[in-house]
Amino acid sequence: MTMADSLRVLAAMARETVPSVIDIALGRLERATVDERARRFGDRVVELLDVELTIERSPKVVPDRAYVYMSNHQSHLDIPILYKALAAQTLRMVAKAELFRIPVWGPGLRQAEFIEIDRGDHDQARVAIDRAAALVREGVSIWIAPEGSRSRDGRVGPLKKGGFHLAMGTGAPIVPVALRGTIDILPRGARSMQRGARVDVTIGDPIEVEGRALADLMSQVGAFLHRHVEVN
Repeated sequence: MTMADSLRVLAAMARETVPSVIDIALGRLERATVDERARRFGDRVVELLDVELTIERSPKVVPDRAYVYMSNHQSHLDIPILYKALAAQTLRMVAKAELFRIPVWGPGLRQAEFIEIDRGDHDQARVAIDRAAALVREGVSIWIAPEGSRSRDGRVGPLKKGGFHLAMGTGAPIVPVALRGTIDILPRGARSMQRGARVDVTIGDPIEVEGRALADLMSQVGAFLHRHVEVN
């Protein structure tokens, strides 16, 4: 049954990505189309997996402003859940460079304005910062997982500096987002998804980056994530 659920989610993903691949080939993929398909995919994942989703949003986060959203990373399901939960009109993800090397998929991510980052290449990281800043100036919000990889046990891992350098380079406020429960749907290394899990998303107040030290920002975001994710 869980494998069947997984196949349904993959089919839903295909229904949104295949038309995008066709649009890319025809040179007509538009930002608004990507927005619509991503949100629809998030809605469909929550529906298919019968996710009990609770969302607590700070009233200080407004949908018509660009932010850098920073969340912990529990599962591949974090991304559709975030498209469902966040109020951003347009949201793009920062993803590792390896994904952009996959034939068809990689060029599609670039066309859809997802941001490639290679943590081992400082020059490329600078390009990623410039790209993210340009998108923010156009009103696009950015999502980053500052842990850099998915948690194995649900707890928040050490936060890496790279994501904070990128966030500070955009000038946009950081909005911390805590995810609890996506690991129960699809843990790291699992091949099938579980139905009926509860997922809690807590969206904090915006944190202005101007004039702030990197270490202070890392500490503030880390404290928020630990407080809302690792609840007894």
